[in-house]
Amino acid sequence: MSKTSRTQVTVPATAKKGSIIEIRAIAQHDMESGFRYTESGKLIPRDIIRTFTCSYNDVEVFKADFYPGIGANPLIIFTTIATESGVLEFKWLGDDGYEAVHQARITVS
Repeated sequence: MSKTSRTQVTVPATAKKGSIIEIRAIAQHDMESGFRYTESGKLIPRDIIRTFTCSYNDVEVFKADFYPGIGANPLIIFTTIATESGVLEFKWLGDDGYEAVHQARITVS
């Protein structure tokens, strides 16, 4: 079963070649640790995002691994260098077939 969620990414639409750009990415996800119990004592299964990657024109420029201690709706902020116009692809992968993908274009001059 594939689960998806809403994502939001902030990438500058334009940048000068060689400049450092800040990227913000967030996915809505409850991030259940697998260590909590229901009121009736049943263990709540783990359900987390395991990895996040960002590719810039099909080249991976950022990767993060997540663990049960990460809070809900994790916000990722990182930088990269604007090298050429193209597409940044953001991918979140998690438990139980969770996958979210977002793309953003950037024009570099």
